[in-house]
Amino acid sequence: MTDAAELVDNLLTNLPEWLPSQRWFAGKDRPIDSVAHLATTVLLDGDPTLLHVVVDVVQGDRTEPYQLLVGARSHLPDHLGTSWIGTANGKPCYEASADADLTATLLDRIVAGDEVGALRFAREPGAELTGGQRARPITSEQSNTSLVYGNRYILKLFRKLTPGMNPDLLLHRALQKVGCGHIAELLGSIEGELNGEPATIGMLQHFLPDAVDGWAMATTSVRDLMADPELHPDEVGGDFAGEARRLGHAVATVHADLERALGRQSAGSDEFDRTVEAMRTRLDAVARRVPELTQYAPALHEAFEKIRDSQAEVFMQFIHGDLHLGQVLRTVNGWLLLDFEGEPAAPAAERSALRSPLRDVAGMLRSFDYAAHQMLVGQPEDPKLTERALEWARRNRSAFCEGYAEVSESIGDPRAHGELLRAFELDKAVYEVSYEHANRPEWLTVPLSSIARITTGGE
Repeated sequence: MTDAAELVDNLLTNLPEWLPSQRWFAGKDRPIDSVAHLATTVLLDGDPTLLHVVVDVVQGDRTEPYQLLVGARSHLPDHLGTSWIGTANGKPCYEASADADLTATLLDRIVAGDEVGALRFAREPGAELTGGQRARPITSEQSNTSLVYGNRYILKLFRKLTPGMNPDLLLHRALQKVGCGHIAELLGSIEGELNGEPATIGMLQHFLPDAVDGWAMATTSVRDLMADPELHPDEVGGDFAGEARRLGHAVATVHADLERALGRQSAGSDEFDRTVEAMRTRLDAVARRVPELTQYAPALHEAFEKIRDSQAEVFMQFIHGDLHLGQVLRTVNGWLLLDFEGEPAAPAAERSALRSPLRDVAGMLRSFDYAAHQMLVGQPEDPKLTERALEWARRNRSAFCEGYAEVSESIGDPRAHGELLRAFELDKAVYEVSYEHANRPEWLTVPLSSIARITTGGE
């Protein structure tokens, strides 16, 4: 048994306790039964050591693979103390994404086009890269881990792995090929294997240090509104409606570019049936876990059923799949869309499927509602503040749809597809109920209150 194998073997006993404390671990809703080793690749040998480790996490009837960057040193620096996992072979072992001395090798190997075991490091055709740069992790990441190299590059490591090319890499390559101006330039990738099949490990893009994410801009606008109770959203200095409109332009353009790059197909009646059944299945599963949702189940089922016999012509294509204000960046040149891998909790087949662009629109509309109400979470009920939040959300939802309509040729104004858009919004809100129940129970009121308004015609 090699030192690396012994290290990983000893480490496995600590992972069931350590994994749930990680922001990117998606299995916080149930206990871990066991962790099984799948693969180890030695990226740096000696002291310190850097290992790329893939494990299967078993939780009841659910088994999901995750990748880890594991470091081992004779002496663990103080700044890495919070990354400690355990001790193996007499050395402290730790999650190494915060170790700039070790993660520098990931960029260097992409620059060199190395193959190490089953891992293949490659730059995109024509990409010019400079190695020898230290990395820092982005602390706001949740389902993945991103490392920024010298304010020039950003490497995203997909923590939960799936067989096949990750949609994020696939769609960025497609959009870049048709010259889409609303994505960050794709520069390289790390690919490997998962149970004998190809799998995407990470992707490298151009980093934009001066960009601001949409969530920060939108919530700043809401704070400005709440600070002056006498003004309406269009009278506040931080009015966001102009940006919401431009964001609608960007999303519609990306949808058109995805259609141009990868095509589309018409949705038949069987697609509506599958969509409704998927919505109903999700609703029933979430209602069993979250009693607060039960009272809305009949109205939700009714809203979903209304689209089953839709006569509207609907086209299916590749879409973003998890669009919200935290997935967009405002640069000096306009809006960029990030993270095209879809909902992290969705099955791989669903994240890679063709779907209606209206799903992305619904996701952004839900995000405007979240931004409007985030300041009210955990606070005593205040009808006046609630009405102001709703006023902000309505103004910016409308501006986004108007902007989308000005660019989109295939969809037009999303609001013209009323019942279908409404069903997608409600389905997204059910997903949010499930997420908040598992991760942030105090936020449950946001999707639940939206469901109440939408199903009663108040929104």
